[in-house]
Amino acid sequence: MKKKNNLCYLLFFSIIVISCSKLNSVTDAITKPNARKIYSREFNDRQPVFDRWEEDFEKAKHDSLQVNLPYAEKGTFFPHLAQVYSYSINLQEGTVFTAEIEKDSSNQRIFIDLFEKRDSTFIPVKNNEISQNKLSFTPNKDGNYKIIIQPEIGAHSNFFISLFTKPTYYFPVAGKGNSAIQSFWGNTRDGGKRSHEGIDIFAKRGTPVVAATKGRISRTGNRGLGGKQVWLREGLFGNSLYYAHLDSIIAKSGAKVNVGDTLGLVGNTGNAKTTPPHLHFGIYKGGAINPLPFVYKSKKLRKEDFPVNFTNEFLSVKTEKANLRQGPGTSFNKIGELTAKDTLQLLGEHKNWLHVKATKNQQAFIHQSLVKAL
Repeated sequence: MKKKNNLCYLLFFSIIVISCSKLNSVTDAITKPNARKIYSREFNDRQPVFDRWEEDFEKAKHDSLQVNLPYAEKGTFFPHLAQVYSYSINLQEGTVFTAEIEKDSSNQRIFIDLFEKRDSTFIPVKNNEISQNKLSFTPNKDGNYKIIIQPEIGAHSNFFISLFTKPTYYFPVAGKGNSAIQSFWGNTRDGGKRSHEGIDIFAKRGTPVVAATKGRISRTGNRGLGGKQVWLREGLFGNSLYYAHLDSIIAKSGAKVNVGDTLGLVGNTGNAKTTPPHLHFGIYKGGAINPLPFVYKSKKLRKEDFPVNFTNEFLSVKTEKANLRQGPGTSFNKIGELTAKDTLQLLGEHKNWLHVKATKNQQAFIHQSLVKAL
C-alpha cells in the first residue's frame, strides 16, 4: 500500500512539473523574459543565493571602468569568487557592436547585458539569449553605454572577453581601406569658412567607386562643388549616400543597386580639379553626418595575442606606490593609489594591464610591473 502511495505521489509530482514547464513555455512566448529571469527559476528554493548574485550585478552598473574598442581580456572564472565584468564604452551610429565570450566549458552560462547611460540612469538596450555567449547591437545614434558580463553562479572556466565593432557599410572604393582616408569629417575648408561634411578617400583615377549599401540611385549629375556625382538612397526613408568628384558616372538614375555594384570611377571633377584623384564620400540623414564609422574597418583582437602572465587569484603590490587607473593605459584617469603589500584580486589581463578588484571592492586597472603573485 505504501509503495502504491509513493508511486501515486511521484506520478502527481511529475504531472505538476510537466504542466508548470509547459505553462512557462507558453508564458515565455508571450512575455519574452530575459536570460536572468529564466535563470532565477532555478533558485526558487535558494532565493538568497540568487539575490546575492543579482546584487553584484546591480553594483556593477556603477563601476567607473572605461575601455576603448576594440578591447579584449583573458582570465579565469573561479567558483568561489563573485566576478562581474563591467565596462563603459562609447558607441557610434554606423557601427555594429559585438560582445563575445569564449570559455573552456560549453555547459556554463554567461549573462551579457547592455545599457545606454543617460546621466545616472541605465536604460536596458539588449541582453543575450541564455544559451548564447554573444551579443550584437546596432546603435541608431552616438552614445555612452555600459556592458556587463557575469558568469553563472559557481562557474569555473578560463575565458576570453572580446568587445569590438564593425562598420555597417561596405567600403565605397574598390580595393581600398582605412589608410586611403586622408581627409576627415570637420576638417576646415576655404580658409575656415566651412567644414568638411564627409571624408576623402584617395585612389588612382579610374578606380571603381561602389555601392556601400543596397538601395536606389536617386540622382546623378555634374554640378557645383561635387562635380560628377551620384546619390544613393538606402531604402525609402534611409540615409542618402553622396559620391562626388567622379571621373565618370556609370550608375543610372532610378536604378536599384546591390552592395558592391560599381557606381562610377574615381576622379577630381568639381572643385577638386587641383587635388589628386579621390572620392568625397558623404552621408545625409536630414543633415550631413560623419560617415567614418559607417565604413571604417576595425580589427577584432586575437586570443593568441594575449598570453597569461598570472595564474594566481590574488596579487600583492611590490612597489612603494602603485596607481589604479580607470582604464588599461596611462591616458586613463587615476582613480586610486595603493602602497607596498596591499593585496588585489585578479579579474583578468589586457596585455600589460591587469583588471583587478582592490579594497572596498573597487575595480580598476593596474600595470603588471607594479604587482607580484601572492
